[in-house]
Amino acid sequence: MNNAMRTTADGAVMVERYQGAVADSRFRRLWNANAPGYLFLLPWLLGFFGLTLGPALISLYLSFTDFDMLRAPGWVGTANYVRIATADPKFAAAMSVTLTYVVLSVPFKLTFALMVAMALNRGIRGLPVYRAIFYLPSLLGGSVAIAVLWRQLFAGDGLVNAALAQIGIQGPSWISHPSYSIYTLVALSVWQFGSPMIIFLAGLRQIPQDMYEAASLDGASKFRQFYKITLPLLTPVIFFNAVVQTIEAFKAFTPAFIISGGTGGPINSTLFYTLYLYQEAFGNFRMGYASALAWILVVIIAIFTAFSFLSSRYWVHYDD
Repeated sequence: MNNAMRTTADGAVMVERYQGAVADSRFRRLWNANAPGYLFLLPWLLGFFGLTLGPALISLYLSFTDFDMLRAPGWVGTANYVRIATADPKFAAAMSVTLTYVVLSVPFKLTFALMVAMALNRGIRGLPVYRAIFYLPSLLGGSVAIAVLWRQLFAGDGLVNAALAQIGIQGPSWISHPSYSIYTLVALSVWQFGSPMIIFLAGLRQIPQDMYEAASLDGASKFRQFYKITLPLLTPVIFFNAVVQTIEAFKAFTPAFIISGGTGGPINSTLFYTLYLYQEAFGNFRMGYASALAWILVVIIAIFTAFSFLSSRYWVHYDD
């Protein structure tokens, strides 16, 4: 009896060792096959977990705390979010300014980018040169130097008013007047049309020319060809540009910071949401409150993106 039990136990141990050896061998084969790929991915994984996901999770925790970077975070629950919703007039002002900027800048930028793309799509000579020239503002427009230049252009004695004075018009101080300051930032955003223009141009190149030829034979005007052929076939590109540019508009910071001197003035007319978040974090050292503001912005962008994808089935036309 004892021998039988001992034999059974020894057999079980041997089976376990065999299964372990098989599993170890399988793991080694998988590792040897995939190790180079994991090594190439290692810098991205370190960046993602160390510079993106990790800080995001820490920010989420800090949004429920009172933290001023000098003392340890103190848990306050949802107090920061309650204050944002009920007792922070600057939050409402920042949201109003940001939404105004998004609603104005994105449609104007996309419209202008599409117009330029259609002009370049006519097969003009030196197309690569024009593409590079028109794309250049998108590379420079978000820089501090361009924001400083823009502030000088629209100052009371700037180049814009000097040009208006040549035709007898006395222009205001655009950046220091609360009724006009936001429009200078919208103009700067529209000037950075290069990125969506390049994408529009690529989309226009994919539309078959025989469709336009058939429409011309049927007597369709240029406007009708644009409305019935170009726009429907270009809706996937329009959708992509609209989503990307709207997200970028929500995150705009540098122009408002430089042009307003970091104050969001005059009278909060250029107080972008990201600028207000910066003021709370690094001006008032309310890191917990700023983290709550940041997560509200994340939720707003996520809601917009989800709504865009849900509504796209009604107006975006793909090949099928």
